[in-house]
Amino acid sequence: MTKATSNLPQDLSRAISAYNAGRFVEAEQICQQLINSKRDLFDALHLLGVVQSRLGKRDAALASYDRALEVLPNSAEALNNRGLTLQQLNRFEEAVASFDRALKVRSDYAEAFFNRGNALQPLRRLEEALASYDRALKVRPDYAEAHSNRGLTLHELKRFEEALASYNRALEVRPNSAEALYNRGVTLHELRRFEEALASYDRALAMRPDYAEALNNRGNTLHELKRFDAALASYNRAIILRPHYAEAHNNLGAALLQLGRLPEARAALERAVELAPSKVEYRRGLGDITRFVVGGTHLAALEKLAEDRATLSTSDRIELHFALAKTYEDIGRHAEAFTQWLDGNALKRQQITYDEATTLGTFDRVRAAFTSELIGSGQNAGHPSPLPVFIVGMARSGSTLIEQILASHPQVLGGGELKYFDTAVKGIRTKSGGSVAFPELVSGMTDDDFRDLGARYLVELERLAPSALRITDKMLGNFVFTGLIHLALPNAIIIHTTRDPVDTCLSCFSRLFAEGQNYTYDLAELGRYYRHYQALMAHWHHVLPPGRILDIRYEDVVADLEGQARRIIEHCGLDWNPRCLAFHQTERLVVTASAAQVRQPIYTSAVGRWRVHEKALQPLLAELSIAGSSNQHCAVPTGRSLI
Repeated sequence: MTKATSNLPQDLSRAISAYNAGRFVEAEQICQQLINSKRDLFDALHLLGVVQSRLGKRDAALASYDRALEVLPNSAEALNNRGLTLQQLNRFEEAVASFDRALKVRSDYAEAFFNRGNALQPLRRLEEALASYDRALKVRPDYAEAHSNRGLTLHELKRFEEALASYNRALEVRPNSAEALYNRGVTLHELRRFEEALASYDRALAMRPDYAEALNNRGNTLHELKRFDAALASYNRAIILRPHYAEAHNNLGAALLQLGRLPEARAALERAVELAPSKVEYRRGLGDITRFVVGGTHLAALEKLAEDRATLSTSDRIELHFALAKTYEDIGRHAEAFTQWLDGNALKRQQITYDEATTLGTFDRVRAAFTSELIGSGQNAGHPSPLPVFIVGMARSGSTLIEQILASHPQVLGGGELKYFDTAVKGIRTKSGGSVAFPELVSGMTDDDFRDLGARYLVELERLAPSALRITDKMLGNFVFTGLIHLALPNAIIIHTTRDPVDTCLSCFSRLFAEGQNYTYDLAELGRYYRHYQALMAHWHHVLPPGRILDIRYEDVVADLEGQARRIIEHCGLDWNPRCLAFHQTERLVVTASAAQVRQPIYTSAVGRWRVHEKALQPLLAELSIAGSSNQHCAVPTGRSLI
């Protein structure tokens, strides 16, 4: 609204003055008096709509705008404000139509273009929203809010670098915009530029110390930087400022879970569910650390959400399927659990891009590139450090348990899933300026190249714990690089974790992964991936020196914890330490789907878990079967080939 001026009628001027002073009830009363006397009818009705909207009387505001437009149908301002009220009522399609009508009257109306973009966002018409912001900025290049919301749209489109540029432009116009600084931090986090993200959140908080969202996301970034105490403090500050902030409680619970503080984690996750009972993601997170029993309230709440699933987004429906499956499995309703897995995985598979031919073809190309001759010619060419312990294999194969056993040794740091080696390999191509990618580039590498690759990896690894004797790297997908790891770091330890193939694949299929693992959402694709992984590991055993890879079977660890733990520690060249047997008491970060399981002593319930689902697993069994019958357990060769 404009400020009152001497050109306006006295009563209308008084109404505007009251509105500008925040005396909305007084402004509403004056407008009603004007309308009753039929004086200044359009202006009074329009202002009444604005006032009612500020008072939260949105249906009444909409009616006032409609009456105003009966008097003056082509008022762009009234159409724009009407659109804003429709947007507040979540009637986004109608809001867009109202903004479009305003823009037909005024084609250079920057605010209407901006508001139109905002209304298109929840409709997921992101490209149209982007175009609307661009039109607003063409009219007003210094429109800070449009630059900022344009960045939000680009972020949603996963065009993160462009989003960052939009936020930076918004901050050039308005350097102290806490919202732009916050959004910039979110995008920098997505780009894994964590220190810069942290600085952006801190600048936002300097402007707005009570910015709970910034504190919450600041906690997420600190968590990625492994500054765990600071992360917990940031979440707790957000909760102090906003005690009913469900997302902060949920993030706090997830962080406490990964740190092994299970009672506190459960309390935080339960609080998140209590505050946002319809948020399926929170219920699924709680289910990951809770063993449900018949008669509990959790299942009833999930089934009630399932009755209303038509109102849920696709992502929430996926979360719901996996949450229900976990609950049904806990209480022994196995057929219903598998139905939920099938439905949840099918929806997830529709959301992701998985190029099976390229993925499996890469495995075949790796086998062709790494011949016995190549391995022999590069023996001992790399960096001699024995610091790294690479744990490789399939997801859900018991690798987190093995890392936890190792990390319980006082001379070992559990590094978790590190992307350092993959980054170093990509650096080979960048350094050479060539177009040849992995694995074909290996044939052109010299001894110096192998040593340099190992050295660049170690620079990153040593930063985690300069005094550690061994540091584990549990990026399981490094099994693709096993031959290259041997050439670049000939004294690095390589441990291959294995588990019954069907149990492994079922465990993958029953898990909604945070990221990656795109091969796990279809049973047949999962089986084919496993077979190609198995063939590649058999190849590594064939071309690498005997004993270079230590195979550890999950079932053997369960049956003989001390014997297998001693075998692992000996293979790593370390003296035995009994703390390795009390692995579940070791306090350390575990950022995997097994964060809760490794806080428990050894249990056997996961062995042979697949058998109750045998009939439903036929597509998987058909791909895995070696024995020739889909009704038999898939035999896996013994010896050096895999297990």
